[in-house]
Amino acid sequence: MWALRRVSIPIKNRGFSISSRVCCSKTEIARFYMDNHKAEFIEPREVPTDGFHLLKRFHDKSSNVRKLSIEFRGYSSLADSKSKDEDDDLEDAFSELEGHPTVSGATLEDNAEDENGDELISGPELSEEVPSDDDMLVTENEVEVLDNETNVSEKVSSRKMGTSALARAILGAPASSLGKFLDKWVAEGNEVTRLEVLLAMLTLRKRRLYGKALQLSEWLESKKLLDFGERDYASRLDLIAKVRGIYKAESYIQHIPESFKSELIYRTLLANCVSVSNVKKTEEVFSKMKDLELPVTCFACNQLLLLYKRVDKRKIADVLLLMEKENIKPSLFTYQVLIDAKGQSNDIAGMEQIVETMKAEGLEPNTHIQSILARHYVAGGLKDKAEAVLKEMEGDNIEKNRWACRHVLPLYASLGMADEVERIWKVCEYDPRLEECTAAIEAWGKLKKIEEAEAVFDKLEKKLRSPSVKLYSILLKVYAQHKMLAKGKDLVIRMAESGCAIGPLTWDALVKLYIDAGEVEKADSILQRAAEKKSGKPMFSSYVALMDQYAKRGDIHNAEKMFHRMRQVGYASRFRQYESLIQAYINAKAPAYGFRERMKADNLFPNKSMSAQLDQVNAFKKTALSDLLD
Repeated sequence: MWALRRVSIPIKNRGFSISSRVCCSKTEIARFYMDNHKAEFIEPREVPTDGFHLLKRFHDKSSNVRKLSIEFRGYSSLADSKSKDEDDDLEDAFSELEGHPTVSGATLEDNAEDENGDELISGPELSEEVPSDDDMLVTENEVEVLDNETNVSEKVSSRKMGTSALARAILGAPASSLGKFLDKWVAEGNEVTRLEVLLAMLTLRKRRLYGKALQLSEWLESKKLLDFGERDYASRLDLIAKVRGIYKAESYIQHIPESFKSELIYRTLLANCVSVSNVKKTEEVFSKMKDLELPVTCFACNQLLLLYKRVDKRKIADVLLLMEKENIKPSLFTYQVLIDAKGQSNDIAGMEQIVETMKAEGLEPNTHIQSILARHYVAGGLKDKAEAVLKEMEGDNIEKNRWACRHVLPLYASLGMADEVERIWKVCEYDPRLEECTAAIEAWGKLKKIEEAEAVFDKLEKKLRSPSVKLYSILLKVYAQHKMLAKGKDLVIRMAESGCAIGPLTWDALVKLYIDAGEVEKADSILQRAAEKKSGKPMFSSYVALMDQYAKRGDIHNAEKMFHRMRQVGYASRFRQYESLIQAYINAKAPAYGFRERMKADNLFPNKSMSAQLDQVNAFKKTALSDLLD
């Protein structure tokens, strides 16, 4: 199989429950992982027919993982002085948006990460140019839980007809009394069929209206309008996890009839544990599935790979070894995660080898994988290779392959190719779609062409009856990146006047607007107020951005405070947070007592780079002078 770097700790000692079953005999790959002391990339002599045998030859010779691709730009405590009037204006604009009532049919943003954003989005994945792994995780999981008994041809033909009557009714109904609204709706003679419910659920999930979707599910069961089956219970479980948390979802399993407590139920819980990067609970759920002798599927293994890509790349080898032992064939999503993990480790050769392995197995890179490849080529300074991938994404005719426009726009901008961005945008500008507009705004922002970004925004704002919060947030992010406080303030006021409801995306943009202006304390205050609202918890990246600022200052107190607040709102500790926290101790030149133990308690372990940092703040480190004194 394939590993990212040398496994320094024997698998049996790492606390990952799957190892006890799969490592009873030392296969070639097990020996390679546990006995090889020099990590290196082994070039295969030939392309074998089984993709596993090529994957297991991959080993990362680089011990230093490339820094996460998200970039938090800004100043620390040395901020430009601002007049009190300007500060008051910004506060007024913020307060106006915060207190603006939600209009009928308008909804609060849901947490874009959970995640992926990923944490659904993890920290770095939230700001990548391609869809986050969390978004892809949700897509993969929700396809499973929503694929009920309805005939496939019926679903396809119904989607072409547009939104269902039930969905339209729910979208216009107040969330506070949805049950009573639906009672009245049925009393008026409207019929509730399984197909109507399916289409309504698809609509609500697509819009991330998980609260309303959960209320619909609960109402259906209470009124006994449908016979609940395995997939209905899985869908409910998924919604509970998203709205009320994974522990409430776990408790709900006790209320599911025994005959329906299948692998689908537990892997739905597993996917939601991964979406919030809760390593301990994920491994508990996976162990429970094995204890119940439920089949180990590629889907479940993909969730583990996605988790360990974020928190501990060493454990990827364990999952690949398990897949080999269980004879589980890698899916396209498996390769997608592995390719991204290699790219994050700055192992371009290894990344390309996985692509070749995938192709040898008869799988071609999809748009997500091509975007990942291009992004890592850009980060590695391989402009020619990045351009080649982008041209491949465009195909022979970009107008016919218009779906690729939203992917290539920000990538061409990352390469500094303004002419290419303009060429692609011309394909879209006569009848732009929301995703294309947000991609174009982001691209022009990267190129520092603010007027062009504003023109795209204005064009879509006129086209839409109620502009998306995401659209405002993207432009607000551009203003933040270029420290354009006055324009940012005006945009916030426009958001309030348009009836937009504030949520995590807007909080994140506002926090970074203040950070990039050097107003770290105000950003902290905004984030604290956001955490107290009921419009979705603030995004992971918002907290990390503030942690990084405090770390630059060597402000241990506030960095630790931010670390604690992330736990309070429900974010499990990740390696990224510890990276920022240890930097605070280093910059403060203060000892970090028990830091390794803290990480171990969170099932995290220092890599080579962090181990060197920990040595810098080790209060008990031996020196020549200390030896003499002893």
